[in-house]
This record gives sequence, structure tokens and C-alpha cells, in this order.
Amino acid sequence: MDTMTYLAHKTTGLPKHRIIGMGGALDSARFKYRLAEALDAPISDVDGMVIGGHSDTGMVPLTSHATRNSIKVSEFLSEERLEQVKEDTKVGGATLTKLLGTSAWYAPGAAVSGLVQAIACDQKKMYPCSALLDGEYGLSDLCIGVPVILGKNGIEKIVDVPLSDAEKQHMAESAEGVKKTNALLEL
Repeated sequence: MDTMTYLAHKTTGLPKHRIIGMGGALDSARFKYRLAEALDAPISDVDGMVIGGHSDTGMVPLTSHATRNSIKVSEFLSEERLEQVKEDTKVGGATLTKLLGTSAWYAPGAAVSGLVQAIACDQKKMYPCSALLDGEYGLSDLCIGVPVILGKNGIEKIVDVPLSDAEKQHMAESAEGVKKTNALLEL
């Protein structure tokens, strides 16, 4: 998905803020579900985000920023349980594909619906989306999932959130994976 977003940037001539990949919104919904499950809490109590590449190995669930009603989930869950939540999130799409033959059911539609509503209603809502980076997160000429503000103009701002050292490392590894896939394009 990140490489398709990159290809659209390189071939369409559309403005940068109008090309948006939705993988992070989908991955974040799965992350919040897994956190709520681990916390035995309603999903409405949970906030969390996944950045990085939209792949099993590229996802970077931001456990350092995940909360239950503004309290860090690390106050409720052990490091081991948080690691399990991250791993379960990463294989969510593959698990559905194994069971159902595809993972493109309700979740992708719901994710896109949220993005479209944020743009159409000028909500200035933050979502993790694949966006073309120009120095953000130390990356350039690459589309990868990062937090963005969506409004009537599409991507109105890329939000550079502080990452833990481990999250920085995972993001760098994710970017390398996306770059390898991008290198297969014949532009």
C-alpha cells in the first residue's frame, strides 16, 4: 500500500496533500481492538496508533503513546503482554486471510470511511496515513504511515510525534523495507 501511494505521487502529478494511503488507519483500529481485549476494557476507553509500513513486519504500534482514558497502558499491562498485543496486531490481516481468504472486509471500508469523513467535513482529525515525507521522521522521498491532520485540503499537516528508541529503530527498519519494495518500480 505504501508503494502504491508512492507510485501515485510519482506518476499522477497530483498535489502531495491529496494522495493519502489508508493502511495506518486500518492497522490502528486493529491495535486498539487488541489493546481493549488485553485490558478487558471497552474500545471507547482506548487510544493507540500504528505508524510505519503497512505490512506484518513494517508496522510500528506505538505502545509508548497508547492510553486508556489518558493513562498509559503500561500502567495496566506488563511489557510481555504489550509485546503480545503488538505481535497480534501485526498479524491481524494475515490471520483474517488465513481464516477467510482475504482481510478486505469491514475494516478497510470503515478506515476509508473515517478518512473521507474527516476530509469532507473538514474535521482536522488526526489519523496515521501513508504520506510522502520530506524530512519528517528523518525520511525523504518515501511514503509511509505517519500521523497526519486531515481536513478539507486532504493532508493538512504531518505530525512528528516523539518516539522511544525502540520505536525509532523499528521505524527505520520499516522504512528500509518500503524502500526495497519501491526499488522494484520501473519509473
